[in-house]
Amino acid sequence: MKTRLLSVLPLLSLLTAGALAVAQTPIIPAGGGTSTAIRPDSIGDGGNMYGYYMGTDAQTRAGGSLLGKVVIAGNPLTWDPTPVNVTCAGKVAFTTFADGKGAFRISAVNANGALSLEKDAKRQMETHFEGCSVSASLTGYTSSSIVLTNRNFRDDPEIGTITLTRSDKSKGTALSRTSEGVAPKAVKLFEKARNDWQSNNQDRIKASLIEAVTIDPNFAEAWYQLGRQEQASSPQQAREDYAKASAADPMFIRPVEQLVILDSQEDKWKDVLTDAARVLALDPRGSAQIWSAYAGAILKAYSAGALPLDKLRIGVTSARNSLALDPLHQVAGTEQVLALILAQEKDYPAAIGHLKNCLTYVPAGASSDLVKQQIAQLEQLQAGAAK
Repeated sequence: MKTRLLSVLPLLSLLTAGALAVAQTPIIPAGGGTSTAIRPDSIGDGGNMYGYYMGTDAQTRAGGSLLGKVVIAGNPLTWDPTPVNVTCAGKVAFTTFADGKGAFRISAVNANGALSLEKDAKRQMETHFEGCSVSASLTGYTSSSIVLTNRNFRDDPEIGTITLTRSDKSKGTALSRTSEGVAPKAVKLFEKARNDWQSNNQDRIKASLIEAVTIDPNFAEAWYQLGRQEQASSPQQAREDYAKASAADPMFIRPVEQLVILDSQEDKWKDVLTDAARVLALDPRGSAQIWSAYAGAILKAYSAGALPLDKLRIGVTSARNSLALDPLHQVAGTEQVLALILAQEKDYPAAIGHLKNCLTYVPAGASSDLVKQQIAQLEQLQAGAAK
């Protein structure tokens, strides 16, 4: 037991401090409320880039960024950012997010090698993304796709509109299917809260949502959004809101996803295992963040002696699933967790290789210093095992 703790606790302390929550992008925005979500008038972290690009001519706009829209057939757009993936040769190569008005931007990638040294954004985009497909990802919905062509990079960055359509085959859903039966007055209050959210009138949002759930206690979407408003300041109250949302609509996946985030932030690895399993039962594809949290919880369970060594394979699969959905490493700590799980299995070469890869994208400072310490530790263990 002591050997386990020596090799995993330093990184697990970092993960407890927030690496299992969102790192830089709002896959499932940590902290709750709209303060951490993408605002309706922004695209990603680039401010109001959509408006900026629309104010320039097509030739100026072409090359460095591609712009598009997401719509949901028969529904208003979800409040939460909607993931948009660029898939090349069957693998997710780039992930961005549609904002509250459905707008998204695909920016130039930071490629290794000559292209990145030349800082030629247009050539990077063409080299990496021409012929790839762009689609949105929303549990319970199927997405149309757009194939990127040479025209998108050279003439006009407007790639068009992606449409999400409800799927009857999916078990879970990112939008509650019970909303159609909600009391009309509660719906009006919910829409008022949404309008205030789009206008960034923070003081009014919570009051309208509270009134909405008071009128109709089975309004799952309103309970969920109320929890989002309260998560940063009152996480326990947010938990209660999410529980009520889930009780009103057991197929509604988002409140359970937020419980996983809270579990991770509060270092409740037993609850992460339970709640993440609920999420994956509703959506077996999962998300980068859920798979990462699940892998981290499995490693913590093993460290605590609650799981045998052979069960760590589940953690390896979970971490790899996360990495496959997160090519830009927007969820922090996943590859480190994978490396430490492999180290427990004494696969030191693979573990060291993953940690060295982490140094290519982990920010300089405490995080990279910790990775270097882990590499040194594993190299010593590898040398000892070879004797």
